[in-house]
Amino acid sequence: MNPDRTPPRYPRDFAGHGPTPPDARWPGGARVAISLVLNYEEGGENSILHGDAASEAFLSDIAGAAMWPGQRHWNMESIYDYGARAGFWRLHRLFTGMDLPVTIYGVATALARAPLQVAAMKQAGWEIASHGLKWIEHRDMPEDEERAAIREAIRLHTEVVGTAPRGWYTGRCSVNTLRLTAETGAFDWVSDTYDDDLPYWRRYGDRDQLVIPYTLEANDMRFATAPGYVTGAQFGDYLCDTYNELHAEGGRMFSVGLHCRLAGRPGKTAGLRRFLDHARQKGGAWFATRGEIAAHWAAVNPPAVRLCPSRMGRDEFLARFGGIYEHSPWVAERAFALELGPAHDTATGLANAMARAFRGGDDALRMGVLRAHPDLAGKLAAARRLTPESTAEQASAGLDALTDDERAAFGALNTAYVARHGFPFIIAVRDHSKDGILAAMRARIDHDSATEFATACAQVERIAELRLKAILP
Repeated sequence: MNPDRTPPRYPRDFAGHGPTPPDARWPGGARVAISLVLNYEEGGENSILHGDAASEAFLSDIAGAAMWPGQRHWNMESIYDYGARAGFWRLHRLFTGMDLPVTIYGVATALARAPLQVAAMKQAGWEIASHGLKWIEHRDMPEDEERAAIREAIRLHTEVVGTAPRGWYTGRCSVNTLRLTAETGAFDWVSDTYDDDLPYWRRYGDRDQLVIPYTLEANDMRFATAPGYVTGAQFGDYLCDTYNELHAEGGRMFSVGLHCRLAGRPGKTAGLRRFLDHARQKGGAWFATRGEIAAHWAAVNPPAVRLCPSRMGRDEFLARFGGIYEHSPWVAERAFALELGPAHDTATGLANAMARAFRGGDDALRMGVLRAHPDLAGKLAAARRLTPESTAEQASAGLDALTDDERAAFGALNTAYVARHGFPFIIAVRDHSKDGILAAMRARIDHDSATEFATACAQVERIAELRLKAILP
């Protein structure tokens, strides 16, 4: 590997908010923020009328539907038409009757063909976000073509609605979509992920983009996929169960995905109504648009400036972490060469990578790390020649303020330990008191050297972890 080159990095983030998510502090002390999302796609789907090569085959009541190349699929079109003609209005009556806020995922070309529905959305005060230019697959789009489609979606949406969209969700996206939408700088939030129960910030270039994850399971699309819902009651029960669990956890967000041609059918609407009644009766819900959730999250949990080891070049990485293993930069060099990713941008993650690098060294290399450690309360400490990390660590256990008798005891034990095992006594002093350290020295001095080598190596790893916790989240 070229030493000046950054090794391949793993882009997926398995860490997220980790075991202690940030405090959402939803308004009014709410337990759960509920985002009702109505996808408006009717008139934006695949159709030769829209210049596409074939008819639509996705998310309808036609089981096993296939695209018809070069032909209009009359039944498919009719089902989509139901969503615009009847389903939208049924859901509009439900939500306005209950005075609930809604976020529309509006396909720009569909909105352009639906002036009555757009007027009703605006009159109700609903948030109208962009659902792309057309309701088609983006996965095979060249990057420049998708970038142009995003730009045209924003333009047409602004023309039709009267205001530019401040949120985005493609749905049938590509691996580039999230980055491309974030790079526009046009959106307060984007939602082409399904990876969390809370919003989070993601860095693109010099900009932090808020991501509000969406859902494909608390979603009426399950009426059109297998395994899926058959009755409205099944849908309602699932939504109620989800709300109950999130309510018990507290501080979570709940997205509910809906489609005019699906949830807008009477039997399916009944299940949705059951859930809405349940949430209101149980209490603890903050019904909000995604824009309102985005504004709240940005105010309460703004993006934090933090070190990201997986994004560092070699020189910066070694400058920051080369001293984590005492006078042994080879550990950091080997860790840098591993497949680092967002999971290693935490203390626990990078400690694991560096421990892997350390464990991969042969016995001679690891012995060199052990011998690089100073004696506890030894001559280097007295001469103030410890590394800043070692100085702080020894001070944390009071080893910088020993009595003459204590200093003599440490000195004698250090000498005896090194004579027996060939390396200094090593212990993560931040985990122990002064008396506990002395007791450990007396207990370990008589161990066989192989056992002590393994114990010392484990303690070196623990010291590194504690040092990283002082630097990284």
